[in-house]
Amino acid sequence: MSDERLVGIVLVSHSAEVAASVAALAKALSGGGTEVPVAPAGGTEGGGFGTSAELISAAAASVDRGAGVALLTDLGSAVLTVKALLAEGDELPENSRLVDAPFVEGAVAAVVTAATGADLEAVEAAAVEAYSYRKV
Repeated sequence: MSDERLVGIVLVSHSAEVAASVAALAKALSGGGTEVPVAPAGGTEGGGFGTSAELISAAAASVDRGAGVALLTDLGSAVLTVKALLAEGDELPENSRLVDAPFVEGAVAAVVTAATGADLEAVEAAAVEAYSYRKV
C-alpha cells in the first residue's frame, strides 16, 4: 500500500508532545487498516513551545502521497503560521489545505476518513463535522 494515493495529515500544535499524542490517538482509533500518513508538527526546533514553519513544512512533505495534505492546528499562531506557508505558495506540497476543525476530534475524524481512501474534500468535511459532536 505504500504507493497508494492517500490524503496526508499534519497536526500542528504549540507542543510537540500534544501533536505526537493526538497523532498516536487518531492512528490508533482509525481501525488499524490502511496506514494513513500522519505527522505531528509541534513546538519549535529547539523543543520549546511555539510553532515552526520549518517543522510544519517538513511534516507536510513527509506525508504527501499525491492526494493532498490536510493541516489541522490547535491555537492562534499555529493557524497564522500555516496561513503564511500557504500564502508563500512553495513551502507546502501542492493541494495542501488548512482545515478549520477541532484539534482532537477533527484529527480522529480526518484520519479515520483518510483510511477509507477518501479524497481531500471528504477528509476536510469529516474533520469540520467534528464541530457538531455533542458530549451531552
